[in-house]
Amino acid sequence: MHTAIWRRVWCSPLVHPEVQKVILDGIATVRAAGTLATDPALAQQYLDAGALFVAVVMDTTLLVKAASGLVQRFIAGASKGPAAPSGGY
Repeated sequence: MHTAIWRRVWCSPLVHPEVQKVILDGIATVRAAGTLATDPALAQQYLDAGALFVAVVMDTTLLVKAASGLVQRFIAGASKGPAAPSGGY
């Protein structure tokens, strides 16, 4: 796939230089600016620019990772046979 098309399709619109300029200008203008940046380099750039709050992960991402971990745990455990009761409910 051509590089320009690849970047347009797969890169976040928040990475576009014009969008970055608007975000950084907003951080410089607004006293208590905050934003979401799931890319660590962008998050650091926003903090360095003076943002007071930078969210670095979305709750849905945390939920998917936790659920995927549980699924893998139980898939791996299913090959070992039934587990002994744990004394839960």
